[in-house]
Amino acid sequence: MNTISTTPTILLTGATGKVGTYLTRQLAQQGIPFRAMVRNREDVPKLSSLPGAEVVLGDFDHPDSLRQAVAGIESAFLLTNSTAKAAQQQITFTDIAAGAGVKQLVKLSQYKADAASPVRFLRYHAAVEAHIKASGMAYTFLRPNLFMQGFLLFKDNIIHQGKFFAPAGSAKVSVVDARDIAAVAAQVLVTQHWNNRVLDITGPEALSHEEIAAILSAITGRHIRYIDVTPEDMLQAVLSLGFPVWQAEGLIEDYAHYARGEAAAVSSTVQLVTGKPARSFAAFIADHAAYFKS
Repeated sequence: MNTISTTPTILLTGATGKVGTYLTRQLAQQGIPFRAMVRNREDVPKLSSLPGAEVVLGDFDHPDSLRQAVAGIESAFLLTNSTAKAAQQQITFTDIAAGAGVKQLVKLSQYKADAASPVRFLRYHAAVEAHIKASGMAYTFLRPNLFMQGFLLFKDNIIHQGKFFAPAGSAKVSVVDARDIAAVAAQVLVTQHWNNRVLDITGPEALSHEEIAAILSAITGRHIRYIDVTPEDMLQAVLSLGFPVWQAEGLIEDYAHYARGEAAAVSSTVQLVTGKPARSFAAFIADHAAYFKS
């Protein structure tokens, strides 16, 4: 692991996921020391090569490892996989962090988190947010909308069939690039300016899936269509890919949320926090155009 001149006071959980990977790179590029918690030992070498990185092994299901991870930490970034255990894992982490004297907790939540939502992901995020508020720590809740990176999962269908499928109807969604989410998190972690705030994070525009297909077509030079399918058909397709039932059903609830037009608002958070405009979907696809070539 790297030798650094300053002991990290920032802890990153979820450091190997989409947002976490970008966040570790951005902090390293800015010369900000950080500690990254990873569950798998094989992830240690890659993260250890980043300037200012300290890597520790930790598991949300093992409280003793969490206590070691938060020792000496002032600010923590909280992110777990969205599983049936996520709420309890994050609540346990919150209690351990508060007990260890962590001063600031930045949680990656989800747009429209609400305890009364029909979407299980939004309910569990809201439950964790409430627990964090009661902990006494300063908090910032980052609530991103649908990740642009999620459309990379349609790669095979786009390459081989020229189409992608979702039960989203014609509703618009203000999709956001995970790189912008990470940029917001990086700024929030190093300042108290955004303490005790809820930050909705979206892209610069709301797009229907038909408009997304048109952008994909224009940039890749292929005719790509969006096919609106039933929630039932989408559920079976997701289950066939090996998704656990809880996650698969939650994903379908997410899409119903989008189809109801509940995720179309556009926020200025990326510009306000980072000083740079949020990336457009067209810019995102231009950066990833080669991904959709066979």
